Amino acid sequence: MSDGAISQDEIDALLSGVAIDGLNSSGHVGNGPSYHIDIPTLQKLADDLKPKLEENVNKYTGASFTVDNPVVEEVDRDKVLARLPEVVVGVSADYNQGIKGSHLYLLSTDFALKLFALVNSEEATEVDDMVLSVVSEIIATHISAQINVLDQSGKLPGLAYATPESVNESKAMVMFPQGNFVLSSYPLTLDGAAYTVWECMGGEVAEKICNALGVADAPEELGSPVGMTEMPGMGGGMNMNSPMGGAMGGMNTGMGMGQMGGGMPNQMGGMGAMGGMPNQQMMGMGMPAGGMGMNMGGMGMPANMGVNMGMNVPNVQQLQFPNLQTNMTPTEQGNISLIMDVFMEMTVELGRTKKSIKDILGMGEGTIIELDKLAGEPVDILVNHKAIAKGEVVVIDENFGVRVTEILSPIERVNELS
Repeated sequence: MSDGAISQDEIDALLSGVAIDGLNSSGHVGNGPSYHIDIPTLQKLADDLKPKLEENVNKYTGASFTVDNPVVEEVDRDKVLARLPEVVVGVSADYNQGIKGSHLYLLSTDFALKLFALVNSEEATEVDDMVLSVVSEIIATHISAQINVLDQSGKLPGLAYATPESVNESKAMVMFPQGNFVLSSYPLTLDGAAYTVWECMGGEVAEKICNALGVADAPEELGSPVGMTEMPGMGGGMNMNSPMGGAMGGMNTGMGMGQMGGGMPNQMGGMGAMGGMPNQQMMGMGMPAGGMGMNMGGMGMPANMGVNMGMNVPNVQQLQFPNLQTNMTPTEQGNISLIMDVFMEMTVELGRTKKSIKDILGMGEGTIIELDKLAGEPVDILVNHKAIAKGEVVVIDENFGVRVTEILSPIERVNELS
C-alpha cells in the first residue's frame, strides 16, 4: 500500500508528459503514434551536416574544433537520460512552418561555458543568460544549415522554426518528444577535450524529413475511372478500348456517323451487335472521328446527350509554381558586389523622447533626460537611420559594443520605411 509519497520514477514520468497509469498525454496507452522513420536517410543528413557544424562552430568561436562522425538512432526518453549529465543546457527550436514538431538540442554545462569563454574571451563561473544567448546563436546557425540542405530537396519549401529558447536545468526537467524519437549525436573535440551536441527530433518531424529526402509515402490505390475503360450499367460493361465489334446490349443508340465504313444505316435501334463495322478505334476512346448522339436511358444521364467522340482527351496536368527562394541569383550577387565597399552609417539608439523648445533651452549640466526604453530592453540598431536589428549593450576592453540579438523581418523593415 502506498504511503502517499511519489517516487523519483513517477516524478520523471509526470515531467515527461507520461501519466503514472501508463497513459500518455493524449490518453492512449503506449509510447504514442508510430512513424515511418528511415535511419539511413537521417544518417546521411547528419553526415552532410557534419562539416557545416564544424565550420560554423569554428567560425563563431575562432577555435579549431573537430567534429567526428555523428551517430543517428531511434531512442526513447529513458535511453537518452542514461547518457546525459545530471544538468544540461537545452535549446528548444521547434519547427513551426513547412514541418511542425519537436526539435531540441542538448549540451553539457561544461561545453556551454567553453563556448562562451571562446566567444567572449572571458571565463564564466555559471551558466547565466549571457551563456545561454551564445549557445542559442550557435545552435541557430546549425539549424539554418539544416534548413538549407532540406530546401535543396524541393519538397520542403518555406521551412521555419521558432526562436531558439535555451534553459539550464536538470535532465529530468527536459521536455523530450513524446514516444520514440530520433537522436543525432555530434561528437566534438578541442585540445583533447571531448564534447557532444545531441539533437532530438520528434517522430513526426523525422518522418517528413525522410519523405522529403527520398523515402516516399505509401502509395494510394487508384480506382479505375468510370466511363473510360469500363462503363457499369450498360449491359455488363463496354470495353471502350477494344474494336467496336462486341455487344452493346441495353443501349438505345442513335448514331450520326461521319466515315465509319461498312455501309451502316444512320439509325440503329436496340442494336445487339455491330457486325458491319470494321475493326477501327475511336480517337482517344477506341472509335474514329465522327459525331455520335447517344440515348443512354437507365444510366441517370440526359437522353440524346451529344458526345463528340472524335476529340482527343486533353492532357490535364496540375500547375506547378516555382518555389520562392530568398537566395540571390549569381547575377544579383555580381551586381551587389559592385557596392560592397560603400560605407553606410550604423547607429545604435538607446532610446528617444520628445521635449518642448522651452525644456530643451532649459537644459544644463546634470539634467536627466528620461527615454522611452526601460532598463534591460534591447537597443535599436539602425543603418542610415533605418532600424534593421536589435541588440544588447556589452563592454569590450573598456569600450561599449552591441551584441545582435534579433534581426528584424523584411515586413518590419518595410514598416520602418513608411
